Parts: sequence; C-alpha cells; structure tokens
Amino acid sequence: MSLPAGLAETGLIDTHCHLDAAEFDGDRAAIAAAAATAGVTTIVVPAIERANFGTVASICREFAGCVPAYGIHPLFVARAREEDLAALDDTLRENPCVAVGEIGLDNFVPDRDEALQERYFLAQLEIARQHGLPVLLHVRRAIDQVLKHLRRIPVPGGIAHAFNGSRQQADEFIKLGFMLGFGGAMTFSGSKRIRELAATLPLDSIVLETDAPDIPPQWKDGAANTPADLLPIAETLAQLRGLPLAGIAAATSANAYMALPRLKNFQHNTQRGKP
Repeated sequence: MSLPAGLAETGLIDTHCHLDAAEFDGDRAAIAAAAATAGVTTIVVPAIERANFGTVASICREFAGCVPAYGIHPLFVARAREEDLAALDDTLRENPCVAVGEIGLDNFVPDRDEALQERYFLAQLEIARQHGLPVLLHVRRAIDQVLKHLRRIPVPGGIAHAFNGSRQQADEFIKLGFMLGFGGAMTFSGSKRIRELAATLPLDSIVLETDAPDIPPQWKDGAANTPADLLPIAETLAQLRGLPLAGIAAATSANAYMALPRLKNFQHNTQRGKP
C-alpha cells in the first residue's frame, strides 16, 4: 500500500483507540501493523478501569507507536473502589503516560449513577491537576456539566473525545485549552452538525481519533472500527475543509502534540528502549 503524497513524512496520530479491547484479541498484531501501513505513526490507548491499567501498559510496550493514558471511565465507576483512585495516582507516578483518561461523564446510558460518576470525575481531575497532566474526556450528553467542573478544577488541557456539541460549547472547550476529537461520526453525510463543525472550527483545535473498536465510520456498516480507519477519516476531514490530506495530517498531528505535550518525550524514550 502506497501512502498519499506527503503523508509518509508527516504521519497520522490516533488520539483515542482502545487497542486493548477484547474485539482485537485474535489479531491485535495484524491490526497494529495495518495501522502503521496506513500511515498511523502514533496510537493513544486510554485505560477505562484499574483492571486494565496493566494491559494497556503491556500493549504500549509491545507495539511501536502506542502510548498509554490511565483513568476510570464513567461507565465503569460502578465497578470501581475508592482504592482505585490511589492506584491511579501510583500508576501515574510510576509509569510514563501522556494523559489521565478516559474520564468524564455520560448522561446517555439508562440506570446511571450520576452522583458516582461525578465523584470519580472530580477526583480524577484533581489527580490530573496534581500530576500536571492533560485529560482525555468522555462527554456524551454531559458537555455543560463537564465544562462546569473544568472551570472549578483547572487542568492542563487535553481532548474532548468524540465531540458532538454545539459551536458555542466547542468554543468554551477551546477557551479552556482543549482540542476536540473528530472520528467516524464525521464520515456520515447525515451527521450535519458534526460535519459543519469539522469544516468550520479553527483547524488548530481539531485532533483525529477512531475510538476503535467503537464509533465505526460509514464504510464499516456497523462492523468494528480499527486504527487503520484513521486514514480515510483524515481524508474525510480534508474533503470537508477543502485542504490537501498532507496539510490535515500535519495540522492534526501538531495539535495532538499541543494537547498531549508528553507525547514527544514518551516517543523519544520508547525509541531509546525506555518504555
């Protein structure tokens, strides 16, 4: 597979991919190799609970270009225990990573415990602040609440993952120093609001993601998403903005480094054999 002109020099960064997911257990190495062939040079792998911190760390040691983030996802707080927050604090202190995540709030699922979600989110914002780390935010149907808490507990920016809010909400995240993650949802012609935002937001506020194996793009027809899909996702953004793919790759990669400043150090250390 030959990469489009200019992409081989720049590469793409998948800022949110659950490469540790069970869906990839049978062919994880092939999936990682296919992503590299598609020009994806870096994959950020966020944890979702204490139980998979070790798996995320192991995968990021095994596969070149994979870098970890550690956190407790709002959909997993019911399985969490208070000591898991201390374990997160220890993990961040003892292991290289690029962010605290995936953390946040989710008001979409039924039978949710909003108070418990909020307690773990606030505790993890405090931990991120103490460690000087950005955060990878889950904000599904909870954007205004998330923004309220970010104003109370300032952290060093990060990424609002799978952004699907209004232009006003996007601007509020940008004011707080956050990038906005766009992925498979942007590829559907019916996703008019997301596509309008992708086309008109300042380019220096956008990063790319797959959220693999979730949020499959239009061409997957509901099948599992993979990090190799980041290339056609980037092509979609290029089409929406009327820009060359190489320019989109360069801009979104630069934005990822801005959002996750430890990314370069982590890659440098990995190259030197110090994962």
